[in-house]
Amino acid sequence: MPKENKKRGRREEKKRKRDDEDEDVEAVPRTRKSRKSADDAFAVQPSPAATHDVDAAKPTTEENYWVGQLDEEEQEYFRRASEMLELNQFSNPEERMLFLENLHKEVHGKELKIAHSQGCSRLMERLIQLATPAQLKSLFQTFIGNFLNMVQHRFASHCCEAIFIHSAPVVSHEMREGSKTGAPSDPNEVYVTMESLFLYAANELEANLGYLITDRYASHPLRVLLVVLSGMPLEPTSRRTLLHSRKKESNAVALGAENTETVTPEERVVPQHFLDEAQKIIKLSISGLETTYLRALATHQTGNPILQLLLQLELSKFSKSKVAKDGETLFRRLLPDDDFTEGSESERFVKGLIYDPIGSRLVETIVEHAPGKVFKSLYRSYFKDRIAQLARNDVAGYVVCKVLERLSKDDLEEAVKLVIPQIPSLVERNRTSVIKTLIERCVVRDADTASLATALEASYAGSNGFEIARLLKLSEVASESTMSSPPPKASQQHRAPTSMPERLHSSLLAQSMLTVPGTLSDLVFDSLARLSTPLSIALARDPSASRTLQAALKSPSASLIFRRKMIQRFYGHIGEMALDPSASHVIDAVWAGTSGLAFIRERIAEELAENEAALRGSFVGRNVWRNWEMDLYKRRRDTWVKRSRQGAGNDGFMSFPEKNDGAADAKEGTKKHKSALELARERHFLDKKKKDKEEQKKQKIGKEQESQPQPQEASVS
Repeated sequence: MPKENKKRGRREEKKRKRDDEDEDVEAVPRTRKSRKSADDAFAVQPSPAATHDVDAAKPTTEENYWVGQLDEEEQEYFRRASEMLELNQFSNPEERMLFLENLHKEVHGKELKIAHSQGCSRLMERLIQLATPAQLKSLFQTFIGNFLNMVQHRFASHCCEAIFIHSAPVVSHEMREGSKTGAPSDPNEVYVTMESLFLYAANELEANLGYLITDRYASHPLRVLLVVLSGMPLEPTSRRTLLHSRKKESNAVALGAENTETVTPEERVVPQHFLDEAQKIIKLSISGLETTYLRALATHQTGNPILQLLLQLELSKFSKSKVAKDGETLFRRLLPDDDFTEGSESERFVKGLIYDPIGSRLVETIVEHAPGKVFKSLYRSYFKDRIAQLARNDVAGYVVCKVLERLSKDDLEEAVKLVIPQIPSLVERNRTSVIKTLIERCVVRDADTASLATALEASYAGSNGFEIARLLKLSEVASESTMSSPPPKASQQHRAPTSMPERLHSSLLAQSMLTVPGTLSDLVFDSLARLSTPLSIALARDPSASRTLQAALKSPSASLIFRRKMIQRFYGHIGEMALDPSASHVIDAVWAGTSGLAFIRERIAEELAENEAALRGSFVGRNVWRNWEMDLYKRRRDTWVKRSRQGAGNDGFMSFPEKNDGAADAKEGTKKHKSALELARERHFLDKKKKDKEEQKKQKIGKEQESQPQPQEASVS
């Protein structure tokens, strides 16, 4: 018989041993990952006592935890069902509801397998989004007892986040209605409220919080659970959020009529048991951990976001006075001193984090939510003398923005004086977020912005004064402005090309300038009015810069002369602009920009009608066609014109000043100029007078012809 083909040698034996060791390591459940790189940034390691406490808090999961696996036919069926939900190509809502009911029957008994599946976990997330309250409770009850293992799983953790988020409105609905929302149809089945299910899930995770706060997957569901228990908004209005990572993929589907509650960005009403549970989780998360270990979490990539959330909840949901006095709170564990004098423990902690990309976010939370007494001490002792220096740094600048938002009028005016000498340097480094915050806070506090306008005009100056082209940093603008501008400095000659975030921040700065009536907005209006037609069209086509043009056309501070001059540059290019993803929004803004200029609005509509075929064939063009009500324009033009003139009107119209108006004024001396409305009335009066004369002349000629004798016809002999 042939012998088995075997590899021999010492190297093969060592390789087999290593493979066996790797299999043993993979079989053991994940316990604790290394934080060496993150902790070294703060240069603080947990003491042996703290390490022992954290190790004691490791989850007591079973090594043989296994929920099973879907077979190939089931995986293929559920994948197709997920695609159908994503496409949402049902003929009517009843058909989709029937499909969901049948799908829930197929999923019954396989919920955990689907949640742990790499290819089908998305289906579970979509089912949770589209589930009714009764279906949500059924899924929630299935997950009870498995949350500790699910939150640590790569795919099941997303299902935990989804069920926490979409079950939260059901709790508020049960409190508001006082009825059994989602009660089972079987009278013999035990009814459980959604409040109880959340408390069961929280109790299941309580014993392992010390480990879960730094787990790569579990930290996200834990944050969502804390937000639900505290009643905070589940959809923050700002882009920055503590709930999800920036890399999280969107898995949203179109909601149907079967969903009675939706996730809203407002504060929610929650039971008192939820607030008590949230306070209990905060205490358990920091109990047993030494202060050095807690401070090391401030620079931990996973631990920092949940530390921010715990601190924000502690300062916003509970009494700030009690938090500041109690030495066992998280706030006092991190900042034990009220006085932030140089060399104090609290001052060294803030100083060590303010330049760290991760730790500075915790400082922002402290500045934003700290009690007033603590913030004043922190500002006067640390930030007041260093605010100009910190504003120049790309990391510390965001902390400075949070500091400026809490300053009083007197402190803000003093901060403006300190930052103004640094504005040329901030412009050179593209640190425009600090300047934007200064402008916004001066508007809120009713502070003077004349000095800021002077500094910005000098920083973005060209041959014709302030240049919006330099501020918005368009490539086409740069090529044109370099010819009429002084040569760049030596530090700017080898600068890398401006990135998209920097151009976005520049556009936001220009938009904030437009909100301030007076010198700041006039700088932008005058610079936009000086742009050439090709440059204006390029400005409208740029994704970030076009927002500045939209804001300028819609601004209440924009004069009729500026709006007329700006819009008339687009004549002949309306059709192509309406097909551009960015410039189409400018065309939509033109509708508001033609207020008081009804004849220009009709001129734009006429050019849109000429490009009807191209607009109807484009998704972007169809939006412009609908926003301008062009179907009404084509079918009942008189009605469209009547509506347009009622909304726009020409009562406030002013004509452009002619080039030789100044010379004519000098010659005519005290001769008074007539307004545009008076000139229009005169032209109308003269035209009417001329028509009346022609009509009288025709009538006179007709009477003369009638008075003349008619020639007699020759008689036939």
